Amino acid sequence: MTNFLFWNLCRKPLAERLSLIANKYSVDVIILAECEIAPGLMLETLNRQSSPMFHYCPGQCDRVTIYARFSADFLAPYSETDRISIRRLSLLGVPEILLAAVHLPSKLHASGLDQYEVSRHLSGIIREAEERAGHTRTLLVGDLNMNPFESGAVSAVGLHGVMTREVAMRNSRFVQGTDYPFFYNPMWGLFGEGREGPAGSYYYAKSGHETYFWNIFDQVLLRPALLPNFRNDDLKILADDGVGTLLSKRGLPDNKAASDHLPILFSLTL
Repeated sequence: MTNFLFWNLCRKPLAERLSLIANKYSVDVIILAECEIAPGLMLETLNRQSSPMFHYCPGQCDRVTIYARFSADFLAPYSETDRISIRRLSLLGVPEILLAAVHLPSKLHASGLDQYEVSRHLSGIIREAEERAGHTRTLLVGDLNMNPFESGAVSAVGLHGVMTREVAMRNSRFVQGTDYPFFYNPMWGLFGEGREGPAGSYYYAKSGHETYFWNIFDQVLLRPALLPNFRNDDLKILADDGVGTLLSKRGLPDNKAASDHLPILFSLTL
């Protein structure tokens, strides 16, 4: 079992809290957005009580930072832009996986159309990487700054993320003569009060007529080829670090003591 953690740190000095989470949940791969903690300090904090030790996995995408409990050679950059880092996860004795870590534009600075176009671009980069790699064992994780139901996340030319395994296992669908591959998006199942834990990963109460309050901008999506390696029960939005809560007294992400985003934890059987 390989455990993954994604967290948008909101540029906060959260190395200690991250270390607590990594130890409590035996995290193997840490993927971060908005991380301004120097790698040396992060490694010193993570490895204070960790075994095996974490390694920094450098890349050219400054918006995504990755640490792993194995050599960076096993998580080498494959295709990168300023917002996307696709890595080849090549562990010994295990079929290679493409890990696509992303931090897409915020709604504060991008319109819905802008986000849709970025998703189209991302989808193309992933498909090109899959064609070069010769497989579709692809894991997409990060801060999409979109909910699972928004156009960029669900449209065929975008990420084409669907809410059920049954649909995802069809692999793709034709739209106006073009075949578009699916992603399975298990984050749909974490919305609201249907499961234990927070109702989303990000909370925003704007003053307009339409607001969702709870959002899930932080997501993991999987190609159908990886579904045998994934259990929905292993996917969680975390509300604590094992010692203290990540929520305010109102039960919302605590932007003062932690981040305005909550971390997501998931596992793959590799």
